Amino acid sequence: MNAGMLWFDNDPKTALTAKIERAVDYYRHKYGRDPNLCLIHPSMLPADQKMEDPASDGGAGEKPKIGKIMVRPYRPVLPGHLWIGIEDKH
Repeated sequence: MNAGMLWFDNDPKTALTAKIERAVDYYRHKYGRDPNLCLIHPSMLPADQKMEDPASDGGAGEKPKIGKIMVRPYRPVLPGHLWIGIEDKH
């Protein structure tokens, strides 16, 4: 994803799923398209979904999904932020 929308939500009481769903709804309303990728800081993944190499972007291992949104850990995204958009097709 080269372009996307940055969403900030650092409320510790809100589940990651709810944060992503709110960001998806806003993205859909603002841009008129459905996003399919959400990049988050690796520390935001629930403990049972942590990957061995959270810095990877597309490495081996099962990626968590929320609805149709692929959720990938990506270190450059700051904790509390979601980078949401449409995955580039190569």
